[in-house]
Amino acid sequence: MEAIPVLAGPTGSGKTLLALRLGEEVPVEVVSADATMVYRGLDIGTDKPTPEERARVPHHLVDVLEPHEAMSVARFLALAEEAIAQVLSRGKLPLVVGGTGYYIRALSEGLHDLPPPDPGVQEALWAELEERGLEALLAELAQASPEDARRVGRNPRRLVRALEVLRRTGTPPARFPKRPPRFRYRKLVLWPDRAWLFPRLEERARAQFARGLVEEVRGLLARYPRMPTALQAIGYKEVAGHLLGAYGLEEALERDIRAVKAYAKRQYTWFRHEPGDVVYLPRGGEEAYRGFRDWLRLHFGL
Repeated sequence: MEAIPVLAGPTGSGKTLLALRLGEEVPVEVVSADATMVYRGLDIGTDKPTPEERARVPHHLVDVLEPHEAMSVARFLALAEEAIAQVLSRGKLPLVVGGTGYYIRALSEGLHDLPPPDPGVQEALWAELEERGLEALLAELAQASPEDARRVGRNPRRLVRALEVLRRTGTPPARFPKRPPRFRYRKLVLWPDRAWLFPRLEERARAQFARGLVEEVRGLLARYPRMPTALQAIGYKEVAGHLLGAYGLEEALERDIRAVKAYAKRQYTWFRHEPGDVVYLPRGGEEAYRGFRDWLRLHFGL
């Protein structure tokens, strides 16, 4: 195959629904590039495809880890490239779908060949993050490497990893050599107007609470009381704060809505500078699907 198609875009823009609809028409298998769908038990808050939907359209890298396990970008890259190779070997089309920009960038641009993580250094950094705050540690990284600071954004886990590498080696991650990507990609980025997207994000958050998000988080906290990384995901973190007594249910919902809108803004910023073969589709809903199908016909003959 000449290239692998990628369907990306901000949260709530309709990526999952478009992929499921496509899978009803042509023999595709979805390779998820979503940092939260990898976790079992995080279903409602991630709008994860149901088991029935995944039976109709095969999905890879969904429900592959327990919430206490860590998913690094290097681990994602290895799993995703292997899944793509297996789908191709079956004569089907792998479709990468997701909004985790760092994962998509690693797939298409390669990954810096960093030393293995040091849990001891990371544990000390997490304690320092708790004491000094995100801004102080982000400023330290930005002084050494503005590129790495832009890449990690406000993601605490990525910040801790970048500072771990910097402090251990004296070299920021961006200056390590890159391993080249295994495949070539064409990317379609859904780019709906924020006036279209943001009301839908609010509606989705309210629907998730109505569908049982609070009970889902309650069950996860009972099994994982130390709040692993997975439970820092948007929606889960806000509901956990409510269940731990920090604020009421309505405030948890409002915090969730603010957090998901802020995340969408960061995704717009990230994908605005997406490198490579990229097309932006400034539509939503049915128009987005028609644009998606036209793009696939043009480049992949579907």
